[in-house]
Amino acid sequence: MAMTEGYRNLIAAYGGSKITHIGLVDGTGAELSGSPYTRKAITWTAPNDGTISPDEDLIFDIPGGATVAGWRGFSAATGGTNYGGEDLPAETYNKDGQYKLVAEGTGIKHE
Repeated sequence: MAMTEGYRNLIAAYGGSKITHIGLVDGTGAELSGSPYTRKAITWTAPNDGTISPDEDLIFDIPGGATVAGWRGFSAATGGTNYGGEDLPAETYNKDGQYKLVAEGTGIKHE
């Protein structure tokens, strides 16, 4: 039996409340570390067709030498549960810089 749109939206909304922060990972899936990097607190848009997205773009400070290759949703600012995310085109930083994670392209879909 196919689940209803209401069910998908309910799960999307509930899942979003568990993911309170987004962090960035390198090509091996390890979260970035070192100053000035930190996870970003996140709030989610209302579900649309079972999809939730951040309510705004997120700007991360990236330490020199790091490679951004994906994002992950976490249950806390540090530690917590890693709920997964998506891979991104790899971008390497030779010196400190900033990475903009665009809200419109960052979503969680429950199918």
